[in-house]
Amino acid sequence: MSNDARGVVGRSVYHRDMDQLERADVAPDADDRRLGTVYSSARPVDVRATLRPLSRGSGDPSFRVDGDRTWLALRTPAGEATLCVSASRASSSVRADAWGPGAAWAVEHVPELLGRGDDWSGLDVTTNAFLADARRRQPGLRLTRTNLVLQAVVPAILEQKVTSVEAWRAWRQLVRRHGTPAPGPAPEGLVVPPDAQGWRRIPSWEWHKAGVGPQRSATVMRVCAVAPALERTLAVGRGGDEVAMRLRSIPGVGVWTAAETTQRAHGDPDSPSVGDYHLPAVVGWALIGRPVDDDGMLELLEPWRGHRERVMRLITGSGFSKPRFGPRMTIQDHRSH
Repeated sequence: MSNDARGVVGRSVYHRDMDQLERADVAPDADDRRLGTVYSSARPVDVRATLRPLSRGSGDPSFRVDGDRTWLALRTPAGEATLCVSASRASSSVRADAWGPGAAWAVEHVPELLGRGDDWSGLDVTTNAFLADARRRQPGLRLTRTNLVLQAVVPAILEQKVTSVEAWRAWRQLVRRHGTPAPGPAPEGLVVPPDAQGWRRIPSWEWHKAGVGPQRSATVMRVCAVAPALERTLAVGRGGDEVAMRLRSIPGVGVWTAAETTQRAHGDPDSPSVGDYHLPAVVGWALIGRPVDDDGMLELLEPWRGHRERVMRLITGSGFSKPRFGPRMTIQDHRSH
């Protein structure tokens, strides 16, 4: 991307480990200013595969893929930000540009967003042919860490006990109506999700129109009421029992929702989504050729304790799909009632 015509101030920011942020270019101006950087990783990063869990369906208004560019609309502690991450597949040099009040925060957290601190060195999958092949074919896969808890937990709540079609439709409708247009030269329709107060201001009939029942909307309200405390869980580390316990102390946030949150916000490497309608069968078919339940999934994943979410990502990112038979969840639409 070209620099602002009125001039650019260059600066460099370095981390003490092997990964670096370098050549950060700052163009002055309010929401239209650009903060750009090149993130250099010691290992190649597959940007699209690493950031894929942040997408809530193909029409997600806060996430967009355009060729080799991935656009994110972020609600950062410093304000709204648009982040554009550009790289060819499995590249060790990634360009990132950000706009808006939260641009500096977004750029600062690009390394963790792209997997800095996610250590796969202790994961040995050589005893399983499927996983060994999946890892060989996905060398740039990393676990993302967004450092944004609220932006992870709200869509996870919307996905409770409904189909993805229903949940993603609700997310699209609520974010488009109550979010903020993404700053800078963002793609048309890119929207920053509401902050905690914005979610709490949504009236009950808007939740109903979006197909979100009172139980899930009430859980969102409870989460937003303690949003600062949730963000403080990031200081505890990359997930784990303490973080899960704090999340689950909120009525309506269970094991599945906590796991879906820590996988994205904290970069938790050991948080399989127990209670998911599809994942146990996918894991069973991939690893032993037959479906299993939650207990069976955990038993299969036990040899890789400490890395169970990494194993899950290898499976789901491999392109494998379970045989298509058996009952499906019925889509319920009560919006006109």
